[in-house]
Amino acid sequence: MNEAELLFTEALGCGRAALYLEANRALSRGKGAFISSVLKRRIAGEPLQYILGKSEFMGLEFRVGPGVFIPRPETELLVEKAVELGSRVKVLDLGTGSGCIAISLAKFLSDAEITAMDISPAAIGIARDNAIFHGVAKKIRFNIGDLFLTHDTKHTTHDIIVSNPPYIPSADIDTLQPELGYEPRLALDGGKDGMDFYRAISGGAGEYLKQDGFLIIEIGYGQSEAVKRIFEQGDNFTVKEVIRDYNNIDRVMVLKKDGQVNH
Repeated sequence: MNEAELLFTEALGCGRAALYLEANRALSRGKGAFISSVLKRRIAGEPLQYILGKSEFMGLEFRVGPGVFIPRPETELLVEKAVELGSRVKVLDLGTGSGCIAISLAKFLSDAEITAMDISPAAIGIARDNAIFHGVAKKIRFNIGDLFLTHDTKHTTHDIIVSNPPYIPSADIDTLQPELGYEPRLALDGGKDGMDFYRAISGGAGEYLKQDGFLIIEIGYGQSEAVKRIFEQGDNFTVKEVIRDYNNIDRVMVLKKDGQVNH
């Protein structure tokens, strides 16, 4: 649904079809005031997902708020690839945010064991709430930590690591559309060149993956070659596939651990 449809179905408590079938329905004063207040906030640049407190991802509803990054449709490509590769697997989700990746994997991989990490306690709280809402809280272990810097996952090996890390260059953030100003900078800022988290993941992921395990990461526009170079500098990973999004942009990189871990 587009934004207008989302707004009016929420206000009227109806489905998309009913919205058009009952197009002449009169609005109550309360619903009219709700729509007016939402429009004012939206015109000011606040994302509709924050206003409504929810977002859709992989056909599932997720609670979102200013403390977490709003799920994007492009990230569904990452989840779909992990589902394709996994069955009875252990998965580590780095930077889980709202939990949309981890929870979707828990829903679509019935036998998966999932650990979801985030540096933000607020994000972990929202992710836990989403896991409870979807009935998969017992399948996901939530940890607060900065990528690999936590004792809870140390010396644990996984079949798959997934991550949608911050990848926007620091200087570019303030030039982006106003909506992004409402989202946590922590979830956007990838350092001076946008590559900080790829370097960190490249340096640490080998310890947490089984031999022949997969690392699946989202990448930003025009970053494919730079990310490849980062991982090619070590001897842990080989790029197996780069998946393009709906706009024909390189969006998801699939790497396989096939070398010895660097120490």
